[in-house]
Amino acid sequence: MYCPPTLESNLLLFYFQEREIQSLSAEIESLKNPQDLSSSPRLDELREENAKLKYRLNILKRSLQEERTYCSKSMMNINQRLQEVFGEAIRASCPELDNPPLAVTPNQQAKFGDYQCNSAMAMAQMLKAKGIKVNPREIAEKIVQNLPDNELTQKTEIAGPGFINIHLKRSFVSKLLSNLLINGVQPPPLASKKRKVKPQFLTPPINIYRLNHVGDWGTQFGMLIAHLQDKFPDYLTVSPPISDLQAFYKESKKRFDEEEDFKKRAYQCVVRLQSKEPDFIKAWNLICDVSRREFQKVYDCLDIQIIERGESFYQEMMTEVVKEFEEKGLLQLDEGRKVVFVPGQPIPLTVVKSDGGYTYDTSDLAAIRQRIFDEKADVIIYVTDSGQGTHFQVVFAAAQMIGWYDPQVTRVEHAGFGVVLGEDKKKFKTRSGDTVRLMDLLEEGLKRSMDKLKEKERDKVLSQEELIKAQRSVAFGCIKYADLSHNRINDYVFSFDKMLDDRGNTAAYLLYAFTRIRSIARLANIDEATLRKAAETTEVILDHDKEWKLGKCILRFPEILQKILDDLLLHTLCDYLYELATTFTEFYDSCYCVEKDRQTGEVVKVNMWRMLLCEATAAVMAKGFDILGINPVQRM
Repeated sequence: MYCPPTLESNLLLFYFQEREIQSLSAEIESLKNPQDLSSSPRLDELREENAKLKYRLNILKRSLQEERTYCSKSMMNINQRLQEVFGEAIRASCPELDNPPLAVTPNQQAKFGDYQCNSAMAMAQMLKAKGIKVNPREIAEKIVQNLPDNELTQKTEIAGPGFINIHLKRSFVSKLLSNLLINGVQPPPLASKKRKVKPQFLTPPINIYRLNHVGDWGTQFGMLIAHLQDKFPDYLTVSPPISDLQAFYKESKKRFDEEEDFKKRAYQCVVRLQSKEPDFIKAWNLICDVSRREFQKVYDCLDIQIIERGESFYQEMMTEVVKEFEEKGLLQLDEGRKVVFVPGQPIPLTVVKSDGGYTYDTSDLAAIRQRIFDEKADVIIYVTDSGQGTHFQVVFAAAQMIGWYDPQVTRVEHAGFGVVLGEDKKKFKTRSGDTVRLMDLLEEGLKRSMDKLKEKERDKVLSQEELIKAQRSVAFGCIKYADLSHNRINDYVFSFDKMLDDRGNTAAYLLYAFTRIRSIARLANIDEATLRKAAETTEVILDHDKEWKLGKCILRFPEILQKILDDLLLHTLCDYLYELATTFTEFYDSCYCVEKDRQTGEVVKVNMWRMLLCEATAAVMAKGFDILGINPVQRM
């Protein structure tokens, strides 16, 4: 059974420490004097070192046993394992290269094998730069000759200028599928220590329990408080009836843009709010509560649990941040402002305004400092629109400049996203030109999904409870999937008709496919207990081309997860789930899972290994849905 790099490295350490103990023991034997065994100081030193090594070896043995137990239950990242195998062969083939290229990818055409190693050509170029001329095919032949014994490759073939085609052992793939069925879909553990991740969002996120950093302390609230004072002067004693905060904000923004006196008063309100004057704190709480109630409606629909932690949380920390930058000589005065210039960055950060107030720059610096030092985060991901990319670039650079974190140790990244466009390819707005509210989209999605279900006459076969579950699953799943299935960096066109289409790469198609797969066992009268028992006793046969293709596709799941962990692009997972669903359809159309009597419709034969392939497909799809925040149903 394959184990992740943590275990591989521990195995190497175990091996080398065991070799060191053997070497020390041999040296001890050679130094022993039959007349006086204690005469050599070197002997005592060696005995002490040997004892320490044996102690460490025993601890390592226990650690390896624990890791082996965990590894036996988790899925293998086949690509990663192949990289380890071929990496060893590549290093042995060209020891003169310090950092030889390692490229192993899935093969796009089945006739050329399952995976391909494309390192030989790049290695030949590197050797040529060193004045060594060698044919890439010769390098490929050396790599193949140096391949270590391993559990997963059946054979290798050299093609073209030096491509190495890799064929996997079918028996090994079958065992991996059985492992998945017995232990569930458990992705392999990370190669490094357990990591604490702190994503930050500026708008309601999709399905992650993380921090929502709301801008609750700046100019916008100064505008809202000033407008509140004018429109509801008795707000301190009578709760103001603000039902539409968006409209209220638009009114205040119009005044801010057109009335100079109002603008000055709004700025003063910010300073007094940040000074925590009671009347302004009261106004701020009233407005925050209205906003919170609106957000909660969205959170409830999308099944979100989240921690709200806005600028106000970092208020006291901002003072410390400014002080630290001043003490280290990193602040400069600029027309009454205190700014930070970071070498190589296009703009400075303003940490104190001329009126003494703080800015988003200050709060973001305080936030990153708190997450690194107080919460000990190893990974911090900022999820906001791409327009804020430059701002975060400068904030991260400033945090590195002052010494808060090393990017080689702590991952701090901005995951920006593009703009949602209407079908006219312009920014998505209502007919009146207002920004479309997410709650309105969710309600429209519910209406349309119910219409779609009734159009397919699902209301005649589902109970009312099942129908409502299916409606919510399709409506909310389709809206989430429409957003996540596009490259987050790019703009995309929002269309209800496309997202509710049950053909193509949509949530509707995937959800229908999932329920179809789940129904196969149900229609064959096979319960979960029978499937669990079969997983432990039945070999997953992969003789048919479509069985083999589906089995390999299922097991690529850990590779997909590793990729989205690296680049934070979730559309890769959406593409994979669509590929898995279509690959399953090819399999199901070609391979009988359940055979029935054509006249009576009674089940006469169940091909259990194919039922297990169905179960494995559904299990991986369910885990993929869970990651995307989509709630599938068993019947639709």
